Amino acid sequence: MKRITIQALPAMVLAAALLNAPPAASQETTPALVAAAVKEGKVVWYSSVDVKVGEAVAKAFRAEYPDVKIEVERSGSERVFQRITQEYASQIKNVDVVNSSDASHFIHWKQEKMLAAHTPPDVKRFPAQFKDADGYYAVWRATLSVMGYNTNLLAAKDAPAGYLDLLDPKWKGKLVKSHPSYSGTSLTGAYAIVKLLGWEYLEKLSKQGVQQLQSTTATPKSIASGERVVMVDGNEYNMFIELKANSPVKIIYPKEGTPFVTSPTAIFADAPHPNAARLLQNFLYSTRIQQLLVNEGGLRSVHPDIKEPPDRTPLANIKLLPDDPVGMLPQVAEIKKRYTAIFGN
Repeated sequence: MKRITIQALPAMVLAAALLNAPPAASQETTPALVAAAVKEGKVVWYSSVDVKVGEAVAKAFRAEYPDVKIEVERSGSERVFQRITQEYASQIKNVDVVNSSDASHFIHWKQEKMLAAHTPPDVKRFPAQFKDADGYYAVWRATLSVMGYNTNLLAAKDAPAGYLDLLDPKWKGKLVKSHPSYSGTSLTGAYAIVKLLGWEYLEKLSKQGVQQLQSTTATPKSIASGERVVMVDGNEYNMFIELKANSPVKIIYPKEGTPFVTSPTAIFADAPHPNAARLLQNFLYSTRIQQLLVNEGGLRSVHPDIKEPPDRTPLANIKLLPDDPVGMLPQVAEIKKRYTAIFGN
């Protein structure tokens, strides 16, 4: 366990200056920053990542910085957005760092001047398409919205190969799907599918007696338990977690294309613990944590130093449907409204 003790007077002076100054756009994790974070005492992180993954990251942070308490509030991306909106409307400034799988949220927050510019050291080497040009946010994790099935209930030769196959009457009452009003991954995936196949496809799919769950973290559990046979959409990383637990599931990368879902993080301008927020943000993008996300969490990383497990299908071998948060942002409300009209709440 790493403990950092500040003894030099200049460091203490600098720490005090940090506490009284607005957050800098970019800063290394220095002893002075750690001292300032320790004085603030804690950091509050709202995240849509799976509970087990969030707990693993929090555990690692506590081990590294035992004098800085981390509070993790986990919910679906759209619920995270709603909560922050409601809190700010009530003048409640509780969240320090936010993570969401709906990348359009960060465009909105930036436009509303709600974010603080900060570029973690590792992010400086990220490809340009995975970070905000002005340094307000960057992709912390990525996943794919995949299809899948229960291997005890369905032979590989009989499994669907793509979205259009799910319209076959034989799948009626056997499908499970997530809801874009709760899940950012589901929203991003729904937007990609509508762009590809049109709303007519989802209208036809709704006639198949689809079990509707909230989150893309829940749908893999549904097929793993045998409650449903085929999953329309779910987090690839949750499927990796199920496979690691020897659950009878298999991933399908739809032949029409698989939605690629990026999930940024950012610091709020009104963060009550700005130094602890910067400490956490630097930690989240470190090589160690990025590799943890990949190895233990089943996620994808855009960090240039990260190695994918050898048994994982490389992204280069998967036909991807890239996310488009700029195009999706003005359509978010309509997507949720129209989807709910088709599938219900």
